Amino acid sequence: MKVDRVVASRFSIPLPYPVSDATHGVITHFTLVTVQILTRDGVEGIGYTYTVGKAGGRAIASLIEDDLGPVIEDRDPRRVEALWKAMWQNTHYVGRGGPASFAISAVDIALWDIKAKASQEPLWRLLGGFNRQVPAYAGGIDLHLSLDELGTRTQRSLARGFRAIKMKVGRPRLREDMVRVESVRELIGPDIPLMVDANMAWSVEEAIRASRRLAEYDVFWLEEPTAPSDVQGHARIQCEGALPVAAGENLHTLEEFEALISANGVAFPEPDATNCGGVTGWMKVARLAEARNLPVTSHGVHDLHVSLLAAVANASYLEVHGFGLDGYLESPMAFTSGYAEPSARPGHGVSFQWNQLRRYLET
Repeated sequence: MKVDRVVASRFSIPLPYPVSDATHGVITHFTLVTVQILTRDGVEGIGYTYTVGKAGGRAIASLIEDDLGPVIEDRDPRRVEALWKAMWQNTHYVGRGGPASFAISAVDIALWDIKAKASQEPLWRLLGGFNRQVPAYAGGIDLHLSLDELGTRTQRSLARGFRAIKMKVGRPRLREDMVRVESVRELIGPDIPLMVDANMAWSVEEAIRASRRLAEYDVFWLEEPTAPSDVQGHARIQCEGALPVAAGENLHTLEEFEALISANGVAFPEPDATNCGGVTGWMKVARLAEARNLPVTSHGVHDLHVSLLAAVANASYLEVHGFGLDGYLESPMAFTSGYAEPSARPGHGVSFQWNQLRRYLET
């Protein structure tokens, strides 16, 4: 089996409704970058990544076609570790994060899709097959929503069967966040886990103060309380605050995760396979977390992450993200009674409806 061709495409996807957070403001679109790897014997692997708005999408697609495709062409796509290393080395000087990590991630995801298809195994079972049912939480309870809209959005998630909820915090005044968290907690009752996500809004001191106050509402975790590069700050927030910290969606290398975990700066490591090195990178972070007796969670791309969480013994919640692709997939992720299940088909099971996507193609 040899790689014949690597094709990257870029799409500007409108959201069904705007989402918002403390860092990016109101978001109406995201950029989807796809990669199709075709083998000489007709097996196709699909990979993808995404960016907020339009920033970086063109660079990522260019890196895939110009700098990564030539590295893996004419090579065995099942030798994923060897190809990952070759891609990393080829972009090392301009990479070690940023668009290069996004590009490597998309290609790696496609390679694992081929490997699983060639093995006639669903990805979740090929990677370990721990438990096909993964608990899931609903995101999308956003910062710009009024109290009434918070209630409506939360009730909609509960009606869909979710048994865990995440909402955004990071309003200009902490008391505004407290009123909003209190409102959602009263609506969902005492037994449903409630996560909060600050999207890097606070200084370390502000985050410690917020953590202590938010604990009054039995918050399950505090996500991204401060700048992702502040390892010691995260450790202080965990030590001096009152809530466990979830973080990692903005970390792009195994070394960054190792530093944060070693500093006791995170209770729920949160790798995103679309920016931390693909399936290969995500699984290494999950094993690193397991070695420290930590549960691993996910960020975004739930249709893919459900397979990775189902594979490992230390899985926590799957995030069902606002940047959803349900309208563009052949078979969206199955979800019932608070649990998601990965595809049983060979590969990762994410198959795009290209005719639906084509109208959003960027050139």
